[in-house]
Amino acid sequence: MRTEEAQTLAREAATHWGGCDHPQLISHRENAVFAVSLPQMRQGILRIHRRGYQTEDAIRSELWWMEALAGAGLSVPRPERTTDDALLAHLDDGRVVSVLSRMPGEALGEGGRPFEGDCDSQMRRYASVGRAIAQLHVASDRLTLPPWFSRPHWDIDGVLGTTPFWGRFWDHPAASEDEALLLSEARRYARERLSDYAAGGADQGLIHADLLRENILFDGHLAHLIDFDDSGFGFRLYDLGTALSQNLEEPALSKIATGLVEGYATVRSLTPDDHAMLPVFVMLRTLASVGWTMPRLAVGDPRVRIYLNRAVRTAHAVLEGQPLFHIE
Repeated sequence: MRTEEAQTLAREAATHWGGCDHPQLISHRENAVFAVSLPQMRQGILRIHRRGYQTEDAIRSELWWMEALAGAGLSVPRPERTTDDALLAHLDDGRVVSVLSRMPGEALGEGGRPFEGDCDSQMRRYASVGRAIAQLHVASDRLTLPPWFSRPHWDIDGVLGTTPFWGRFWDHPAASEDEALLLSEARRYARERLSDYAAGGADQGLIHADLLRENILFDGHLAHLIDFDDSGFGFRLYDLGTALSQNLEEPALSKIATGLVEGYATVRSLTPDDHAMLPVFVMLRTLASVGWTMPRLAVGDPRVRIYLNRAVRTAHAVLEGQPLFHIE
C-alpha cells in the first residue's frame, strides 16, 4: 500500500469515529498507523490493519482484550469505539480499521542502538517493565473470554512446529549450510525443553508476545505496554525472553535481566524451572525473529544478517550451556 493510498484510506477510516480527524502517518510496517485528534483534546492512534495477517475475529479479540485490561486499571491503550459503538470498522475496500487512545511517554529505546544511562538506571527501568508484564498476566487470567475470542498461538507448535506463525526460521535462504544445521538443532533442543517444561505445569495464557523496546513507553517511572498486534496464547516466559532478546549486546545485560525478573516476581512468582528456562526463551525469540524476516525482507537486506547472526550466537551459547546473563 503506497503512502498516498494509505492517507486516503485513513481519511475514510476517520469518518467512523466522531470527532476523529487530521490523520498523520507514523509508521507503515505490519499496519499503517496514524496519529489522529480525538474529542476533548485527546490524541489517538488509527490503524489500517494489514490484509491477511490477522483475521477480523482476531483483531476484534485484541481490541476486546485491551478494553478489558484498561478497564481493570492497566496502563495499556484503550480502544475507541465507533459512532455505532463497535470496536472496529470496515473501509469500502473491505479493510479493517481501529482507533486506540494514545499513551503518554517515550519508547524505552530502539533495537540495535545502545542504551544511554548507567547500569543501575537500566535495571530500575526493567524492574518496572517486569512488574507491568506480571500485572498484564495476572489481569488476563481474571478475565472470562467471550466464546468468539481468537488469537494466534505462541505455543510449542506455534513457534517450533512445521508451520510456525512467523515462518520456518531453520529454512531461511540466507543461512549457510552450517547455520541452517545449527538452527535446526536449536529447534530440536528447544522443542524438547519446552515439552518437559509444559509437562511440569509451566504457566501459559494470554501474552503480549512482542515486548520489544519500541513497544514499551515510559512516562516518568511508569511503563506502558503498547502494540498488541501479535498478542496471543503462549508461555508467559516468552514475554520475558522477548524483552531480553534485544539486549544481548548490552554491557548491562545481567543488570537488565535481574531487574526484569525481580520486578516480575514482585507481582507473580517465578519457580526455579522458570529461571532455568529463561535463556531458552531468549533464544526462542531470536529464532522466531529470523522467521519473521522471511516474508518481509529481501534475502540481501542487511537486517536479515543481523537477525541471523544474533540467533546463531544465542543458539551456540544455549546449546553449549554457556550463560547468557547472571541474575544478581
